Amino acid sequence: MHIISFRKLREFFEEDSNSKVALQDWHKRAGKAEWNDFSDIKKTFNTVDSVGNSRFVFNVKGNHYRIVALILFQIKRVYIRWVGTHKDYDKIKNIDKI
Repeated sequence: MHIISFRKLREFFEEDSNSKVALQDWHKRAGKAEWNDFSDIKKTFNTVDSVGNSRFVFNVKGNHYRIVALILFQIKRVYIRWVGTHKDYDKIKNIDKI
């Protein structure tokens, strides 16, 4: 999968250094993946959830962090829409619109 963009991950882990290794690992694993549907994502990241509108929420580092991504399977693209803590994620309304 082609991940757009690593910059969002980097900006977050520069602020929260405890997340760096986990976010880099997520990026590496997602970048090597060949996802065609939700079940393929579940094989790579068992804790992922589909929240509608092609958005998926990934639990990272034992659910300390979350990544919200828009995934377009046909063109093999993952657009990182949001990165943050679980606490900040809980404040988001309309997650399927991010």
